[in-house]
Amino acid sequence: MARGWESKQVEAQREAAEAEKRRETGRALKLSDPERERRRASVELSIRRVQNDLRAAQNPRYREQLRKALAFLKEELLKIG
Repeated sequence: MARGWESKQVEAQREAAEAEKRRETGRALKLSDPERERRRASVELSIRRVQNDLRAAQNPRYREQLRKALAFLKEELLKIG
């Protein structure tokens, strides 16, 4: 009976180790994803452009549009991570 318990415990340890390996691999893929980095850089560039346009804008309607665009871009940046 003790032998069965030991094998179950060893199996659980192996499963835990494999799950940890999968999590680490997933993190590495997320961090090194070049498409994600390109998207992030693009959104950051758009944010800077909208901020500059907002500083220079005089028309209240256009300023409101820019504020909405800026809010949208910041949400996108949060989604990208």
